[in-house]
Amino acid sequence: MGLGLSSSICHWILYFLTNRFQRVRVGSHLSASISISTGSPQGCVLTPLLYTPYNHDYTPAHSSNTTIKFADDTTVVGLISEGDESAYRAEVEQLTGWYRENNLVLNTTKTKELIVDFRRKKTENIQPLCISGDYVEKVSDFRYLGIQIEEDLPWSANTSVTIKKAQQRLYFLRLLRKNHRSQKLLVSFYCCSIESVLTYCMCVWYVSCTAAERKALQRVINTATKITGCSLPSLDELYCARCLKKTQNIIRDLSHPGHKLFELLPSGRRYRQYSFYSRAIVSLNAIKA
Repeated sequence: MGLGLSSSICHWILYFLTNRFQRVRVGSHLSASISISTGSPQGCVLTPLLYTPYNHDYTPAHSSNTTIKFADDTTVVGLISEGDESAYRAEVEQLTGWYRENNLVLNTTKTKELIVDFRRKKTENIQPLCISGDYVEKVSDFRYLGIQIEEDLPWSANTSVTIKKAQQRLYFLRLLRKNHRSQKLLVSFYCCSIESVLTYCMCVWYVSCTAAERKALQRVINTATKITGCSLPSLDELYCARCLKKTQNIIRDLSHPGHKLFELLPSGRRYRQYSFYSRAIVSLNAIKA
């Protein structure tokens, strides 16, 4: 009720989560029904949606920390200044306690710690986290929501994975053409299965790619163009369009953390240049010019 939900919706959620039964079908064989005593049905599309209000009440205890929640995935981002880790470690302890109080199990084997440090002299030896008696593995890179993040924030590993995945799907595009599918179907398959891979989160990583990496990415599109026989937008065009759309969304969203970085000049026609969003502001000013 603290979320502002009506009593009817609360009763609907309660009805959905209680007295549930599940059975398995293999071909023509159907197993007997069993009662699900905990959780929600496996594979149900409502499961991540219902988990969101479940963990809604958890908020960071310290201003230097940020908690990022996506379905059942929780990430704690802490700022360690002058070697003081107390706020960061206290945040992890609080999160662990919240999980325990809400009958949730924190899987320490899947929990990873990544330290991003751009200082020239990295003298402090940060001790590994310990959760419920288990030490958290410290890694140099890990995959988060489909993006490969490295400790020095380069994007070469993520770009390599993206290129490999897109090239693998070119095989199916060739297979469709071999079976004389229509050009419309080929383009639809390309947009859904290949372009979506190439452009996933590209506003974050594409501008940091090297010239060689951009050529390798564009080579995938060039190959798809030959297969479909249709002109396809280049990766630069896709990036500019998506970057501009994302920029406009941030400007309209007053609650976005990056909203204050878009500041109009006294003329009111162009935006002030900030290094964090430099490429986005250049594209935005080009339209306003």
